[in-house]
Amino acid sequence: MSFCNGANDHRNHDAQRAELLELAAQSGEKGFSAIVRDAIDHYVEERLGRRDLVTRALQTLGTLDDEAASALERSVRDLRGTRR
Repeated sequence: MSFCNGANDHRNHDAQRAELLELAAQSGEKGFSAIVRDAIDHYVEERLGRRDLVTRALQTLGTLDDEAASALERSVRDLRGTRR
């Protein structure tokens, strides 16, 4: 959450508001609520997409066969050994 902490913040908010109104005018809108709605929709979609990506990545855990798991463990040990 953003709070105003003085004159500088008011100028920043005023500049943001002006930019949003300009974007809205370019789209034939009087206000910028549609732009804010679109931004929120985009943010939510991005967050859900990222969550889905993490979920799918986590679902792949445990899918290595024994040979691949052993090879991965050897590689990790070798890498750790070279870092010390």
